[in-house]
Amino acid sequence: MYIDLPEKRYYKIGEVAKAFGLNTSHIRFWEKEFEILKPKKNNKGNRLFTQEDLKNLKLIYYLVKEKGFTLEGAKTKMKENPKNVKGNHDIIMRLETIKAELIKIKNQIS
Repeated sequence: MYIDLPEKRYYKIGEVAKAFGLNTSHIRFWEKEFEILKPKKNNKGNRLFTQEDLKNLKLIYYLVKEKGFTLEGAKTKMKENPKNVKGNHDIIMRLETIKAELIKIKNQIS
């Protein structure tokens, strides 16, 4: 899944949810379920997601929504061989980015 968000230091939960096509409650639920999601919170308690949080969310989204893992299955997969899972996901994300850029170029030419 290619996420098109502007480069920023922090993203609000609404921005993240919209980019992923999920509800904010879904993001909060995943935050409770997965230890790797640790967004910062400001004084008001609002969640602020970093680039690293987005990477982890993309990984979770990939395993759960695209590959069809259950939440427990995704947790197990990430604990068994985290380097392999993250490495494979990084490659897929790079390919998705290249694909999106190529589609953008194709649309500009047409």
